Amino acid sequence: MTIGSKMHHTLASLEGAAADLQTFAMETQDQSAKKMFNDLNRQLEDIVQALKGRVNYIESQEPQYKMNKDL
Repeated sequence: MTIGSKMHHTLASLEGAAADLQTFAMETQDQSAKKMFNDLNRQLEDIVQALKGRVNYIESQEPQYKMNKDL
């Protein structure tokens, strides 16, 4: 597995975790838990965006790592 495919795999995992947190927030009636899930979701979304930027940079510098999937 190349660094490019590992980074894309990590992005997919983080995006899945963020989606799960959003689902948890929507399904709970506990306002404290809802706020926690939403806060964690926002943090993960920020991490995803930062990692996407890094992937784009790496792919521009090292085209062999470029995947067919656009970010």
